[in-house]
Amino acid sequence: MRQIVRRSVRAILLDEDDRLVLIKRIKPGQAPYWTTPGGGLEPTDGSLEVALRRELHEELGAEADRFAQVFLFTAPAGAGVSVQHFFVCRLVQMKEEARTGDEFADPSRGDYQLDRVGIDKLPAVDLKPDALKEFITANEEALLSM
Repeated sequence: MRQIVRRSVRAILLDEDDRLVLIKRIKPGQAPYWTTPGGGLEPTDGSLEVALRRELHEELGAEADRFAQVFLFTAPAGAGVSVQHFFVCRLVQMKEEARTGDEFADPSRGDYQLDRVGIDKLPAVDLKPDALKEFITANEEALLSM
């Protein structure tokens, strides 16, 4: 069994119109791609949900509710593996001006644009990881009912 070298939490965040709240990543020299909000666990995080709430506030200036873990994704990372815990949740409010973090202060990291995408439009979006895109598309009804 390989060691877990990174553990993170990410949100399948749904807005009031059942659209996914995503981050469009634009990096110099690369094709744009989309990702869900979230990030790595920190030692001060009391739980996965606490970590995700912190990340949503940092990356989106957002608050959410109705958290339910629905998907787990593991990928090779260096000498071990990276594990991502995905939660479906509902957006309560978002204030883009409240976004914080190093990624917004360092222009060399590219752009982090907020985007809202209907699940029916997901096939046209390069959402990472690919397995998440497949999961959301296959489980649309269940996710929207949560």
